[in-house]
Amino acid sequence: MALGMTGLISRAREELSKLTGLELSTVLGATKTEEGWKISIEMIEKYSIPDQMDILAIYDTLLDDDGNLLQFSRRRLRKRVDTEEPEEEEI
Repeated sequence: MALGMTGLISRAREELSKLTGLELSTVLGATKTEEGWKISIEMIEKYSIPDQMDILAIYDTLLDDDGNLLQFSRRRLRKRVDTEEPEEEEI
C-alpha cells in the first residue's frame, strides 16, 4: 500500500536513524522522482560545545511508494552556525 508524503518522511527518518545511529536535526525536503521519493534529511553527526559548532550532515534518501528505503548517501557536512548554502548542481 502506497504511503502519503507524511508517512514516507516518517519512514525515511526512522530508517536513516537506525542505519546511521545518528539523531535527526530536520527534514529539508521531499520530491517525487521517476525513481521514487527523494527525501533530504539533516542529521547531527557530532555534538560540540557550544552547540553552534555541532557538525550536521545532509543525507539524501530514496524510497519507493511503499516506504521501502532503496538508497541513502551523505551529501554534505556543515557546522550548525554555517547557515549559508553553497551553490550546488542539480542531480
